[in-house]
Amino acid sequence: MSDHFRESYVEKALQELNKKWNVEPPVYELHLGKRDDVKDTVIQVNDVIFHIPFLERDALYLLWKCLWPDCHNCCEHQASLPLTKDDIIRISSKLGYERASDFVKEDAIISTREDNSMGGLITTITMVSLKRKDHEDESDTGLPCRCRFLSETGSCSLHPDKPGVCWLYPFASWIQIDKGRPQVHASFQLTGDCPGFYTSRSLESIKEVLENYSKVIFDYNMSMTRTSREGFGASNWVDTKNANL
Repeated sequence: MSDHFRESYVEKALQELNKKWNVEPPVYELHLGKRDDVKDTVIQVNDVIFHIPFLERDALYLLWKCLWPDCHNCCEHQASLPLTKDDIIRISSKLGYERASDFVKEDAIISTREDNSMGGLITTITMVSLKRKDHEDESDTGLPCRCRFLSETGSCSLHPDKPGVCWLYPFASWIQIDKGRPQVHASFQLTGDCPGFYTSRSLESIKEVLENYSKVIFDYNMSMTRTSREGFGASNWVDTKNANL
């Protein structure tokens, strides 16, 4: 997703979101990159380092809570569903395939996408991805659409066997080398679709969320590592903040 497309999409998404939900002005501004006072607050929970935005002028943290079943926007505006090897095995069985290879042929595509929305990290991912609609090809990658597994009542027909990336939302995660050791990091995806973001002067209300997500995020990254190692996909990260470019 290019910078221009992303900025345009996020702004339009926020405008639509604000018609139904009350999006706080600081949240709106942060999504659009209009705040120059954002400080990265680093919080380690178990094996994951979370990056939580802090707005210095207002002394407010950007926090999040899920509003399902009143909202299922993450499924209504799904940009891509890359699959780990574990996802492929689990979902192919859920859909009744005897062989995972048949599932990949019929219900998945090979897609490559680049994302630069994670605070200075440029991520390129080539993966087997679940088709979000019946007739999807690689040209649709990164273009948000309604997931075909979302029911009219807002439930996922794959749950609890849905892709790992669905369990991660609204976090994006990655592994980077810290002091010679691999470390899992996570930050919010600010796409403009989710009404669950809010501000607070305290981190107290999100502590349980981070605790629950820490295991999900860590396990997903380990699964992604195995997937790449076994040749089912590849991920590359470039840290533009720290790289000598």
